[in-house]
Amino acid sequence: MTTPSQRGRSLLVTLTLVVVLSAFLFVPSFQSPNGFLAAQKSRGRPYAVIVGTVWGPDDRPVYGVTVQIRRAKDKKPKWQVYSDHHGEFEQRLPAKEADYILSVDLKHFKPADGIPLHLVQEVTVHVYNDEREDTGLHLTH
Repeated sequence: MTTPSQRGRSLLVTLTLVVVLSAFLFVPSFQSPNGFLAAQKSRGRPYAVIVGTVWGPDDRPVYGVTVQIRRAKDKKPKWQVYSDHHGEFEQRLPAKEADYILSVDLKHFKPADGIPLHLVQEVTVHVYNDEREDTGLHLTH
């Protein structure tokens, strides 16, 4: 014989299963063969991503550096991002073949040791289509 509390629990479990299963039946993104992420990606236009890390003279990541990104054919930067606490940055770009030049703006950056930093060299990244390109920017004294 079952008690009222046991019947309540089994009813709760049954209702939970019904809700979860109905989510799979009525949400179109779960029905796609590529899964939920494919449905999310198809909502907007395709894009490429440049992901990178800013490295200091001691080969440690540097926080708070302004990274500027421009198309190779342009003179002025079109995008500007900042390195996070892991020295990492990322920027979405149009999904088409192009070259991008990455540089840094250190005018307002104050290093912990007080010694000014500069970029070793600008970095050129070639993007073919909707892809991810990883790179690094190296700073020195």
